[in-house]
Amino acid sequence: MDRRDFLKLTATSTGGLLLLPNFLTAKNLFSFEENYNDNVLIFIQLNGGNDGLNTFIPFENALYYENRPKIAIAKQDVINAINGMGFHPALKDLASISQEGNLSIVQNVGYPNPNRSHFRSQEIWQTASDSKKYLDYGWLGRFLDIQCKDEAVASVNIDNIDNLALKTSAANVLTAKNFNNVKQNVANENEFKLSENPQLDFVRNLQNASLQGMTEISKALQKAPNKRNSYANNPLAKNLEWMSKLIKGGLNSKIYYTSMGGFDTHNNQLQIHEKQLSVLNDAVFSFYKDIKENNLLSKVTLVIFSEFGRRVKENGAGTDHGTAGPMLIIGGNNKGKILGKNPNLETLDNGDLIFENDFRSVYATLLKQKFNFDPKLININNQTIKGIF
Repeated sequence: MDRRDFLKLTATSTGGLLLLPNFLTAKNLFSFEENYNDNVLIFIQLNGGNDGLNTFIPFENALYYENRPKIAIAKQDVINAINGMGFHPALKDLASISQEGNLSIVQNVGYPNPNRSHFRSQEIWQTASDSKKYLDYGWLGRFLDIQCKDEAVASVNIDNIDNLALKTSAANVLTAKNFNNVKQNVANENEFKLSENPQLDFVRNLQNASLQGMTEISKALQKAPNKRNSYANNPLAKNLEWMSKLIKGGLNSKIYYTSMGGFDTHNNQLQIHEKQLSVLNDAVFSFYKDIKENNLLSKVTLVIFSEFGRRVKENGAGTDHGTAGPMLIIGGNNKGKILGKNPNLETLDNGDLIFENDFRSVYATLLKQKFNFDPKLININNQTIKGIF
C-alpha cells in the first residue's frame, strides 16, 4: 500500500493526528453484524454560510426586495411556489423532489447567541454545543461511540480532511476522498504480531485497523450492482456516487458525511450562488434518482445544512455573515412538509433573522426517528420537531 494513501485513510482524528482509538484493543476488533436497523443518514455541509433567503425565497414579502434591490431573485423566476415561498431557479430538480413529497424544509434554523465566525459556528454545529461551550467530540461521534463502536466502519467521511462532527473516542471513522485504489487486503496474522516495541505495535495495530476497514469497503464496492447510474459531472456528485455504491453494497455504516465549499458570497453573489446551487442540485438529484430506483429512499435520509445564513440586507453585490437559514431533508419517509414560519423580515436581531428552530432539535429528531436513539445520551436535550417524519 502506498504510504500516503495509508496515512490518508487512517487519519481519523481532528487535524489528521494518528491516535490509537480504544476500538483497536477491543476483544471484537471489528464486527460486521447487522445493526438494529438499516437506516442511513447522509449529511452535506455547505461551507461558507449559504444564503437561505436566496435558496428558499420569501418572494411574496415586499421587504425581501426592499432589502435586496440588486441580488433578489425576481418573482417570475422563483419556482414551485409554496405558501409565499419558492425555490431558486437553479434548484429545479430539488423543487421536483419537493413536489413528489420527498423533501421537507425546516425554516429559520439556528441557535441562541449565534456566532458569525465560520470556524466557530461550524464547530458549534458539529459538536452540538452551546455557543459558549467547547466540546472535544462531535455529536455524531458521540452517537457512534454508543451505538456503532464495534462496526468495522461506523461512518464514512468523503472529504480531504476529517470532520469534527464525526470525531469519536472509540468508533472507527474512515476519511477518504475516493476509493479508486481500494482493493481487497487480507493481512497475514503474523504481520501484525505484537512485539516488545510499543511504538511499532502502535503502527501495526493502526495499519491493521485501516486494512480491516478497507476490506469491508472493498467488499461493499464489489457487491454493489454493476449497473451504471448516470451522475452529474461534479465533485459533490462523485462523493454521493461513492456513498450510493457503499450503501448498495451493504456496508454497515450508519453515517455518511461530505461537504461543499464556495458559499461565502460577499461579492458577485448572483453568479456565484447560482453556480453553487446548480452543482448542489445536479449532484443531489443524481443521488436521489439512483437511491429511489434501487428502492432505498425510505431507508436513506439526506440532510443539507450550512453553518449560518446571510444577512437580510445586501451589501451591494452580495451578503455578509448572518444567522438562521433553512435545513433540507430528503428521503427517509419524511412527510414533505415546510416546517416553521416564513422568515420574519420585519423583526430582526441587528439586521439578522431570529432563529425559530434550534438545529439540535433537528439532530434530536433524526436520532430518535431514524435510530430510536435517545439524544439525551449524548447531551442533546432539545425537544424533537414534530412533522418531519
